[in-house]
Amino acid sequence: MSVRPKPKRSFWTWGLQADEPTDAQRAAHAAELSVRFDTEIVAPPIPKAEDLKLRKPRLRIPDSLASFCFTDNYERALHSYSADDRAPAVFGQFPSPPDMVAHPRDESELERTLEWCDSNGYVVIPFGGGSSVVGGVTPPEAEAVVTLDMDEFDSVLEIDEISRAARIQAGVFGPHLEDQLRPHGYTLRHYPQSFTGSTLGGWIATRSGGHYATNHTHIDEFVESVRMLTPSGWWESRRLPSSGAGPDPNRLAIGSEGILGVITEAWMRIQRRPVYRATAGVAFPSWEQSYEAARNIVQSKLWPANLRLLDPDLSRDAAGMDGSRALLIIGFESAELPQDWNIKAAVGMARASGGEVPDDEIVIDDGTGRPTGHSGAVGAWRNAFISIDEGLTAGLGLVTGTFETAVTWDAWPALDDHVRDIVGRALNDVCGGGSLNCRFTHVYPDGPAPYYTYAGAYRSGDYAAQQTAIKKAASDAIIEAGGTITHHHAVGRLHRSWYDRERPDLFAQALRAAKKSLDPNSILNPGVLIDP
Repeated sequence: MSVRPKPKRSFWTWGLQADEPTDAQRAAHAAELSVRFDTEIVAPPIPKAEDLKLRKPRLRIPDSLASFCFTDNYERALHSYSADDRAPAVFGQFPSPPDMVAHPRDESELERTLEWCDSNGYVVIPFGGGSSVVGGVTPPEAEAVVTLDMDEFDSVLEIDEISRAARIQAGVFGPHLEDQLRPHGYTLRHYPQSFTGSTLGGWIATRSGGHYATNHTHIDEFVESVRMLTPSGWWESRRLPSSGAGPDPNRLAIGSEGILGVITEAWMRIQRRPVYRATAGVAFPSWEQSYEAARNIVQSKLWPANLRLLDPDLSRDAAGMDGSRALLIIGFESAELPQDWNIKAAVGMARASGGEVPDDEIVIDDGTGRPTGHSGAVGAWRNAFISIDEGLTAGLGLVTGTFETAVTWDAWPALDDHVRDIVGRALNDVCGGGSLNCRFTHVYPDGPAPYYTYAGAYRSGDYAAQQTAIKKAASDAIIEAGGTITHHHAVGRLHRSWYDRERPDLFAQALRAAKKSLDPNSILNPGVLIDP
C-alpha cells in the first residue's frame, strides 16, 4: 500500500494539473493559430471539476468498499476518456463517465471489488495512466461501469541482482519506477513517449513500444512472469528466463488490454544503467536514401539503442532543419563497453548511403558523463519528442492525430506512397488541406515501424466526424497496403474493425474461449479485441 503523496492528474488534458497551461497561455496560443490559419480562434475557458454536470451514479458504493471507492466529479471526469477521446473534456463535456472509481490499496481490496462487480454484472475497466490513444479505457455503453485505477500498486517489491530482475507492482508510473531502481544502479530502460503518464501494467496490457528503436523494442522482451487477477481466480506464470513448455502463458496476458484480468505485478528483466553513450545525427538529401541507410544499419545487427528517422517535413518542424533533408538519429549506449566503434561503424554505413555528418558532430561519451544528443538537430528533436503540450491546443480548432504501423521492407515504399496519397486526400476533403509527416520509431531487420502525424484546420460542424474520417482513411490505407493496424498503440475500441480484418478468425475464436473461461460474465472491458 502506497503512502507516497501523488500529484493530481489533469481531468481535461494530458499530464498533471501542475503542468496545465493557464488561460492566458491558451489565449496567446489561440492568437498565434488565428494568424496561421487566417481565422479567429478563441480558447475555451479551462473547466473546473466542481462545475461539471455529470450523470448521477447508477450504483451505490457498499460500506465494505467505501474507504477506497469514489463517485465525485474529479474522479469520474478523470476516468471518462482515453487520451484520444478527450477533445470534449476541455468544454466540460463528460456524457458517459464511469459510475464509480476504485483505488484498491492491496490485493485483498482488489479481490473484493472485482467479486462485487462480477456478482452485480457491473462492467470493469482496469486503468493505469489513461494514456491510451485508441479508446482502450473509455467507458462503453453499459448499465453501470466501475473503473479500477491501479495507482496504489506502485512499488518495486524485490530486486534479484544475480539474475538482474525485479518484482514490480503494475500501477507504478514510469518516473517513479525509475526512481526506485536508480539507487540500486538499475533501470528497466523502457521509455514510451507516454512514459511520464503511463504505468507498467498499462505497458504490459497494451504491448507498449519503448525507448529502444532496435532489438528490445516492446515490453514483451522485458517480462519474466505476470501476476493477474481474473474473475475466475489468480493467474500467475512461473518465473523463468525462457521455456519451451507449450504456449507461453505470459503471452496471453501481454497485450490482453484488460479483457482477461487485472495485472497486479510482474517480474521484469532490468539492466545496469548506461555509462557509455554515442550519438550522431546524419542528414540525407532524400527520404529514400535515409530509409535505405536505416535498413542497412539494422540488418547489420549493430543494434543501436536509437535509430530514429525523420522525414524532411518533420526534420524541419521538430529538429530545426531546412525542410529539404531527412534526419537519421543514431545512438548507442552500454553499461559495460565503450561505444566509439559502434557509432563509427553505423555512421560509416549511413555515409555510404548518401548521409552527411561532420566528424565533430559525432558525440561520444567515454564514461565520463559527456552529454550526448543534447545539441543541434538531435537536441532539438529530443526536446520536441519529450515535450507534450496538448493542453495548449485542446479545443483550438485543429484536427490532429497520429497513426502508426509496421510493414516489411519490400512493401514499405508502396505503403508510404499509398498512405500519403489517401490521407492527403482526406485532409483536403475534411480540412481543406493540412500537413502529414512521418518518422520511424522502431526498425527491424525485416521492416520499419513508420509513425505518421497529421494536422488540419477544424471546420465548423461535427469535430468527431471530421477526426473519424481522417483516421478511417489512414487505417484503410494501412491495411490495404499490407501493414498492421498498430505497431505499439494497441487495439482498444478505435482500431477494432481493422484488427478484425488483420487477425485470423480462428484466433478470435480461441481468444473468446479464453475470455469465457477467465471472465464468464464478460465484465472486463467489453468490446475491446473481441465482442462481449
